[in-house]
Amino acid sequence: MTYLEAEDRSATFVPHAFDERTVDLGEIRMNYATAGDASLPALLLIPGQSESWWGYEAAMGCLAEHFHVHAVDLRGQGRSTWTPGRYTVDNFGNDLVRFIDLVIGRETIVGGLSSGGVLSAWLSAFAKPGQIRAAVWEDPPLFSSQLTPAIGQGIGQAVGPIFAAWNKWLGDQWAIGDWAGLMRAFPEEIPPEMQRALASMMPPDEDGPAAGPPQNLREYDPEWGRAFTSGTATASCDHAAMLARVRVPVLLTQHFRTVDEQTGRLIGACSDDQVRRALEIVTAAGGRIDHRSFPEMPHSMHEHAPKQYVETVLDWLATLD
Repeated sequence: MTYLEAEDRSATFVPHAFDERTVDLGEIRMNYATAGDASLPALLLIPGQSESWWGYEAAMGCLAEHFHVHAVDLRGQGRSTWTPGRYTVDNFGNDLVRFIDLVIGRETIVGGLSSGGVLSAWLSAFAKPGQIRAAVWEDPPLFSSQLTPAIGQGIGQAVGPIFAAWNKWLGDQWAIGDWAGLMRAFPEEIPPEMQRALASMMPPDEDGPAAGPPQNLREYDPEWGRAFTSGTATASCDHAAMLARVRVPVLLTQHFRTVDEQTGRLIGACSDDQVRRALEIVTAAGGRIDHRSFPEMPHSMHEHAPKQYVETVLDWLATLD
């Protein structure tokens, strides 16, 4: 398969408040933006699925007062290389290990949302010694992004139908691009209980679906969705095993979630049972993990409540040595 670089998709992008840069990591070129003085502690921000680095834009100005901030586009998202057939959690994680080595070059605090929160957990467990100081897992789909998890709902009983619909109607690398078809099919292909809860989990785009795909989806390779719903993205990264290897202090924030009584479907990133099990595993292995629950918060705190996100991170970091 041919890899796609940013220049192959140059008409897709729009300008942002922070300058963007690119680093060659070997297999991919990773796009990123920075903010803050280099003398401040390093902070690496990892976006969620279908989110480019600029999802953190609203929070970066405040974070820059305290950190030298690096916000990245993962492979298959934003201006970073699209790699058909190569979307796995381990590949994403190893990209970030190289990024820390080549760009940050020192111990860093890492924070990630959703799939990026799982990657923050991956780095907490598998990064090189001395790379990670502490980690923030923002509403991560622990267990629930796996095909057959050790506990609770798998991706098919969680957000999977949305990812599957994106991939079906937009296609790998946007080969289909039928946005109108996706909008027509959405009421039939997305379970009703998930449709009812989406307004709480992910506030809708102000322009609405008639305006066409939102900018973040334009910058996203829908093959990501197929990789997760098929299980190929997570096949080599068992979450229970990963959590048992966490060796840095962790803050786990959990946002809106509910389990539909009739279908058992999880609406949200991670159920209370799944979070409880994650806390048990990390603690039993000797790690420190603190849990903060925000049941009314949309999936992305850093985007929808950036001031609260920054305060939450700073308050927790103040408790560390």
